Amino acid sequence: MAPEQFAIGIDVGGTNMRAAQISPSGAILQKRSIAGSRDPAVALQLIKGLASEMNAASACAIGIGVPGRVNGWTGDIISGGFLDLSGVDLKQEMASTFGVATLVANDCSMALIGEYRRGAAKGLRNAVMMTIGTGIGGAVMECGQIVNGRRSAGQLGHLVVNLGGHPCPCGQRGCVETESSGTSLKRHILEAGYGPDMRFEPLLQQAEAGDTTAIGVLHAWAGPLRAAINTLCAAFDPEVVVLGGGMGQAATRALEFLPELETWYRAEVRHAELGDDAGVIGAGLAALDLKPKPAPDGGRRLVMINGVPASGKSGLSHALSEKTGWPVLALDTIKNPFLELIETVDRPFNRILGRASYKSIFSIIGESAPGSTFIVDAWFGFQPLEVLREHIARAGVTRVVEVWCHAPPDVIGHRYLTRASQRLAGHPGAAYVPELMELAHRAEPCRLGPVLPVDTTTPLRVDMILDWVKDHLAPSDSQSIF
Repeated sequence: MAPEQFAIGIDVGGTNMRAAQISPSGAILQKRSIAGSRDPAVALQLIKGLASEMNAASACAIGIGVPGRVNGWTGDIISGGFLDLSGVDLKQEMASTFGVATLVANDCSMALIGEYRRGAAKGLRNAVMMTIGTGIGGAVMECGQIVNGRRSAGQLGHLVVNLGGHPCPCGQRGCVETESSGTSLKRHILEAGYGPDMRFEPLLQQAEAGDTTAIGVLHAWAGPLRAAINTLCAAFDPEVVVLGGGMGQAATRALEFLPELETWYRAEVRHAELGDDAGVIGAGLAALDLKPKPAPDGGRRLVMINGVPASGKSGLSHALSEKTGWPVLALDTIKNPFLELIETVDRPFNRILGRASYKSIFSIIGESAPGSTFIVDAWFGFQPLEVLREHIARAGVTRVVEVWCHAPPDVIGHRYLTRASQRLAGHPGAAYVPELMELAHRAEPCRLGPVLPVDTTTPLRVDMILDWVKDHLAPSDSQSIF
């Protein structure tokens, strides 16, 4: 990637907002920090203003980390705390304003990506991060990927560590956020008899001098945090737990005052290295990942959108193409112009055209530039698997992933029947439906590479599917199509 290319990373908070131009290596080229706002409408204008200052029109993409629960697959903001942007379609607002691909995610997830690529978790693929501040944010990374779960996994501040504890805005009691956040430290200090002006550094100095009251405050504050960390180690077995946020370093030091605990569940605890820049760096790098990259070995890459006719392949193919810019090649796209010009095409000749179109698709791929990626929308099972292997080899394809579109046979039959009258003469008509339903019963993926089954009777989670495709197109020593 050329050095002049950059993405914009934006870290949104109610107190402060930061934005930066981020290079492909994660370097900050330009940075700006401003006071935030708790008003969603004002906050949106501030975010747009920061993007403009960072020259959004020239950016490859924009990445934004926001507080609260964010759907990790779609970027929809579900709920917020100090700043609640759940009523704002931030992704669409930014994309329509600047015409640039935009990613919206949880702020701690973005910070963890920053620490993974440039900071305390660099070189490690399994990590947990907790950001300690007014509240506690969290994110989990497994095999180099943020764990999103159904929508918004990683709400680590809401691990319950005290069943009889203080009520939390989430509806539970005794969340670690109510026991070990910066806000709760103030409560522990007051409960110990200190005045409201007592800060962490003098408290730490007193504890280091052996003051039992100060040590008691640190135990009360850090003990629930260690319980949460040990629970996370039991659940995810990370290589490292990174503590960030405004009180992250303080929390790391406070943990040192707890008595040694023998447990199976432990991992190294590190203070975040990137400080306040973790969020903008991570958001910028995550945004740069939206830009498709050529195959690193120079070979071509094939995304097989496979399934019987009427299985929902075409809609998914074009949705993926819109997000990536990868071209779609489909059997009907090549075959239909011939059907328009050739009269009285019977089914045997239609099959010949299908085989020719199949071959043409791979001829086009073979003539493309090395490193190109293609989405091919086809029912790959109508030809022997060896024919497909030969086409792939001749086209110079070195990476294959397969998305297997499926639906119940009666749904497949109904879909085909409703559109049969709209198809060009030469395609099988309504009489083909019973045969198609039988085909849907026994059809299977080709399995020449990783396979993702997709039930097309449910709403398509295009962003999740695309994440899977990109991840599995990456080089792997274990992948072979021969």
